[in-house]
Amino acid sequence: MNRKEHWETVYETKNPDQVSWTQEKPVVSLQLIRERNLPKTAKIIDIGGGDSKLVDYLLEEGYTDISVLDISAKAIEKAKSRLGEKANKVQWIVSDITTFKPTHTYDLWHDRAAFHFLTTQEHIRAYAKLANAFVTDSLIIGTFSKQGPQKCSGLDITQYNAEELTVVFGDQFEKVTCLTTDHTTPFDTVQNFQFCSFKKQN
Repeated sequence: MNRKEHWETVYETKNPDQVSWTQEKPVVSLQLIRERNLPKTAKIIDIGGGDSKLVDYLLEEGYTDISVLDISAKAIEKAKSRLGEKANKVQWIVSDITTFKPTHTYDLWHDRAAFHFLTTQEHIRAYAKLANAFVTDSLIIGTFSKQGPQKCSGLDITQYNAEELTVVFGDQFEKVTCLTTDHTTPFDTVQNFQFCSFKKQN
């Protein structure tokens, strides 16, 4: 089964309360986005956003140019269904991030728990190259930390600490802040995440 088939099956067969990454409110992501102090017209993309509720809260806060990218069409269908008419205010992109070809730049690129599924240096470097080319201001990345799980949804992941994330993205981005946080899953297990916020260097 390839990656796309894997994720289509996950979103076809499981509800939000049956997958570990579900958050009722993505508090840390929202905090880091607010701290970047971008205008409400900023172009924001949520990588691997799928059925995440981050888009709901960004719309609620008045952001007007939001894109959500996910490898799973089913995940995006679920998000659209949840949002109803508000879904028309969002640009939805079905794509594997490793083959994504953006048509324009983004002021803010957010990724919680997609980047860490890249486990080869080729894919990690390709992702960094994409961010370097298409992010004009802010990059926010959340991954499993060194104290977090080693797998997710049956797939291997790459754990990171703040220094390692800075090495990956430090060529063109300057670290603003990094923090670790515990995420409690819908089934009451705890996963430790590493988040870092970066600012594009001039």
